[in-house]
Amino acid sequence: MASLKDLRLRINSVKSTRKITSAMKMVAASKLRRAQTSAESARPYAARMERMLGSLAASLAGQTGAPRLLAGTGSDDVHLIIVTTSDRGLCGGFNGSIVRSARHLTNDLLRQGKTVKLILVGRKGRDQLKREFGKLFLDSFDNIGRKGVTFAEANTIANRITGLFEEGQFDVCTIIYNRFKSAISQEVTRQQLVPFPLPPVAEEGASGGPKALYEYEPSEEAILAELLPRNLAIQVFRALLESNASEQGARMTAMDNATRNAGDMINNLTIRYNRTRQAQITKELIEIISGAEAL
Repeated sequence: MASLKDLRLRINSVKSTRKITSAMKMVAASKLRRAQTSAESARPYAARMERMLGSLAASLAGQTGAPRLLAGTGSDDVHLIIVTTSDRGLCGGFNGSIVRSARHLTNDLLRQGKTVKLILVGRKGRDQLKREFGKLFLDSFDNIGRKGVTFAEANTIANRITGLFEEGQFDVCTIIYNRFKSAISQEVTRQQLVPFPLPPVAEEGASGGPKALYEYEPSEEAILAELLPRNLAIQVFRALLESNASEQGARMTAMDNATRNAGDMINNLTIRYNRTRQAQITKELIEIISGAEAL
């Protein structure tokens, strides 16, 4: 049975932990507001850019003059996977869900006889996947978004992807990240970056009304050659913003749960401390009374 001193020390320890988790919750909530605003602001531009490129790329699909970022290499034997996690923990299942998705995708591709290469964004994903897939690592990026996600950071990652593609290091590139939905909900998302995914072809007879015709100057090939690398950086930037907002939301929720659990533990320990103290006082009174009667 724990002594009163042990119970007091444990109560004080849990109180200190509750102060830390409460402070981390407030910090995460403050960061979440800015991160959520940035992620939601980037969505319309990135979606519109993707839609516009999809419309433009549909007319060049299958042609010999199409850019390689659109046409691809003609094969899908080598896959590059970008795994986007955080540098710090204490954010619930945020990192675990990404790592599980990356592990499942990697194992599925390996079972199909494909070659897989990994680029890790964030220390947590790198540490968790290093033992199993360390030989597949090409590169890793740490401290991304430490002072707020910037386009320069996304552009660095996009340039690395583009350089590897030009060197013939991979055929298909996919990024895995958490899409922010709310402070308590994040959705694991897999998005193909290279080659640029074409929009689905509408079925014959589907009602859609007349479509607008556009004339491009310069040519479609020149526009795509300029915009496809830029779109790659934009999509990476959006993924980093979504991941940052999801991380702050997951951390705020996890710290809120930890704070409430610490409060419940303090209440239980206090009750246990009072009962133990009452039992000791009762025992001492019985001993005093017994001694007095013996005299």
